Amino acid sequence: MKKILTCLLATFGLTSACGQQNFENADVQEFSELITNPKVVLLDVRTAEEYAEGHIEGAVLIDQKQDDFVEKAKAVLPIDKTIAIYCRSGRRSTNAAEKLADIGYKCVNLKGGIMAWKEAGKPVTTDTYEVDVFQTKSGKTLKCYALTHASIRIQYDGKEIEIDPVTKLGNKTIDYASMPKADYLLVTHEHFDHFNQGAIKLLTGDKTRFITNKRCAEMYGSGEVMKNGDKIQITDDFTIEAVLAYNITEGRTQFHPKGRDNGYILTIDGLRIYIAGDTEDIPEMANIKNIDIAFLPCNQPYTMTTEQLVKAAKIIKPQVLFPYHYGQTNVSGISAQLKDEGIDVRIRHYE
Repeated sequence: MKKILTCLLATFGLTSACGQQNFENADVQEFSELITNPKVVLLDVRTAEEYAEGHIEGAVLIDQKQDDFVEKAKAVLPIDKTIAIYCRSGRRSTNAAEKLADIGYKCVNLKGGIMAWKEAGKPVTTDTYEVDVFQTKSGKTLKCYALTHASIRIQYDGKEIEIDPVTKLGNKTIDYASMPKADYLLVTHEHFDHFNQGAIKLLTGDKTRFITNKRCAEMYGSGEVMKNGDKIQITDDFTIEAVLAYNITEGRTQFHPKGRDNGYILTIDGLRIYIAGDTEDIPEMANIKNIDIAFLPCNQPYTMTTEQLVKAAKIIKPQVLFPYHYGQTNVSGISAQLKDEGIDVRIRHYE
């Protein structure tokens, strides 16, 4: 046991006592402790069908059997994080760990796979959306679900927060009818990939607060209007600020004119989340401070180029960055461009 734990520590660069093995194995208990570390990314290498039947919460899915497994992994997985890998029984994850270790990743494989995990009584979930789990300043749990494109679901302290919910984009459909009603529903602006009346109706209950800009409130026929610069104290530990979101490049300003649309900063129990909305790297970003989590759009010509996003990230300096709203834009190189900035870049399915 001591040797195994020493080897696991070595994957974090804390010791060099592991010998020549290019990845490590961990039993269920060691693995469950490992994946609570923010320096670890959890990777499921089974098929999408297996993942949907039940997976460890927070796992990123990349099918090891697909020919482009390594390329997808390089695009999604940060090279400076330890990758905790599992499959059904441990065979595919062993193969995946070998492939990733060969290109420089630090990997830990779950012995016995998810079968051993379940046998040990560890929990699994059937929620197919990627989820990232954070701790607020007082130690409460906050979860961010990557639904699609610009649609984000946040859970905190029994509350449901929905951002720009859209029921269908392209071939992807979001089943909002199966989700709880929103306590707070925020829409940034009127474009179809952000403002969807059907999704709003599905998520609206007796206690829902629908918060948006003036234009969307007019189109929907109701809503609590926030303009740029407004701030609402929702509860003692939750505030919402509406900030500018607009285009500045010549030939693009008609897409998102200054003053019409909102970005939002949510401060939830001390955790500051910047949801930029559709914007470029506007000068007002210099005033956005102490951000823990940032969602920055990357879908030229409507929002930012990858170069603009990198510039914006260097200005804002979030602890964690989610490129979102990226459509067909290749965002795989953003992590490498920000590797010296101390920013944890997480690529999720926000196409």
